[in-house]
Amino acid sequence: MKGSMLAMNKNKVVLASFCILASAVVFSACRDKQSTGLEYARNMYDPIAYNPDQPNKNFANGQTAQTPPKNTAPVGFVEDDIYPNTKEGYEAAGINLVNSLQLTEKNLLEGKHLFKVMCSPCHGMEGDGQGHLVKIEKFSGVPSFHDPEKASSRGGLMKDLSAGKIYHTIKYGVNMMGSYASQLTPEERWKVVLYVQELQKAK
Repeated sequence: MKGSMLAMNKNKVVLASFCILASAVVFSACRDKQSTGLEYARNMYDPIAYNPDQPNKNFANGQTAQTPPKNTAPVGFVEDDIYPNTKEGYEAAGINLVNSLQLTEKNLLEGKHLFKVMCSPCHGMEGDGQGHLVKIEKFSGVPSFHDPEKASSRGGLMKDLSAGKIYHTIKYGVNMMGSYASQLTPEERWKVVLYVQELQKAK
């Protein structure tokens, strides 16, 4: 009899403790509606590393994002400077630069995606020079890749531009078109070239 009473008292103590704990949790959660409540493993929520735009006292200029050292390049952006941003460099690239990527469905689809993101706002998804920014009159004079009469500002028809000339233009830009050297890796540029050459064949 005495043992059963002790067991009952023990159960009551456990139940009472649980109720008190549950009440404390509910109370702390409802106290501040902006609060996320108790957090487990706080360092999983707050990263130790600095964000690029955060002030950083570890550097003399107080910035986290630092300018890369001279003569360095991000991974995947190894460049050759054989063909400079000149008329002569453009013509030489047109003759000598050859796309090392195969015309596969995968490369073409990736090139199409990159063209859609980077180029279609001006050039249009069909390469007709009627992209969104042209239609709202932000830019004008964007040539069509497949119009049999549209000439490049640097000579020759747009539909006849070689892979090397297209690549050179993506890398350096021309007229109102800026350079995409920092947005697209060399391999990505060649994928865009593959897609542009398909657009050149359209009628």
